[in-house]
Amino acid sequence: MSIPFFDSVLTAQFLRRPNRFIVECLLNGEEIRAYLPNPGRLWELFFPGVLLYLTENIEGQKTPYTIVGVERDGQPIMLHTHKTNEMVHLLLRDRRIPGLEDAQVVRPEVKAGKHRFDFLLQRQGRPFYLEVKSCTLFEGSLSMFPDAVTERGRHHMEELARLAETEGIDCGVLFAVQWPRARWFLPDYHTDYAFSQTFLSVKDRLWIQAVSVNWEQGLRLGDETCPVKIPWDFLAREIQDGGCYLLILTLTEELCVTVGKLGEITLDPGYYVYVGSARKNLSQRVERHLRKRKNFHWHIDYLRDKAAQCKALALRTTEDLEHELAKALREVAAGEVNGFGCSDCSCSSHLFRFETSPVHDRTFMGVVQKFRMGRVEERLQELK
Repeated sequence: MSIPFFDSVLTAQFLRRPNRFIVECLLNGEEIRAYLPNPGRLWELFFPGVLLYLTENIEGQKTPYTIVGVERDGQPIMLHTHKTNEMVHLLLRDRRIPGLEDAQVVRPEVKAGKHRFDFLLQRQGRPFYLEVKSCTLFEGSLSMFPDAVTERGRHHMEELARLAETEGIDCGVLFAVQWPRARWFLPDYHTDYAFSQTFLSVKDRLWIQAVSVNWEQGLRLGDETCPVKIPWDFLAREIQDGGCYLLILTLTEELCVTVGKLGEITLDPGYYVYVGSARKNLSQRVERHLRKRKNFHWHIDYLRDKAAQCKALALRTTEDLEHELAKALREVAAGEVNGFGCSDCSCSSHLFRFETSPVHDRTFMGVVQKFRMGRVEERLQELK
């Protein structure tokens, strides 16, 4: 039997997200602002018109509503990070978390060392510190965490591993995957390489488990709770600092610029996506591109110097995907800059223009998801 988790859930349509904790949406034909208790990037979930789940706030709060969920492919996804701990508390009480059926909650929110962890449990007569992370990044049967860099999450794992190693205290991390179709879980080494390295390095010192949950219409917690497999051997082979990257640059006005041997080019205002690669030291390559002060070496350096904004998306992989990725972006872009960034290959361009912000474009993010996660899922399926 499903469990109601929120009172009086309303539905609205997503419009935009002006900052990390505010969402603007359409509720009953009226544009309203709502609080979002989730610091994640959520680019893969928030697109114009998607269905949101809201609850009404008590009078006196800064916003009249709180975003508690979003719908993807007809499936409700719970977004409220604080409510995730309440959900896990309930699952622990009902012995529904695989591997922790014999654990009892002593108290939530407990301090140990320099950090505060989500639960102190009693397990097999011993104390057990448990940290909980909510996972809302998935593609098909693959789930990943985090969707944005999390130094706090990395420090949590390091401190738990220290407690386990130096003080002999049992510790663990539970990843609550808000997607019932998940069958695999990996750290998102594309987005947070440092967290992923830590995740792999502490695996023998911590209890680490991913569990999928099912949210039904109205954000009712369903009965289904399933363990999600972590392919440790695959992760050890795949996690390395090389692969491809996308630079997303914003031009606010027309730009005429001389680009090395390519000569003078004129670019209209808009968004431009550049495809590059680095077989090793991908992090350093991306950091270099994000800086403005540097000696110019590649075509993209000339454009980066003039761009109003620049953000990067890494795609770490042992496969050579740069040209295939460029071809996929060409098919969804509004146009391309002929000959840009491709002097050493047969591609017509590695720079593509978009009319609107690509990270808010469902088609563009679909390409990113396919190359970041879809291809990984296919390779994991072959391991069965």
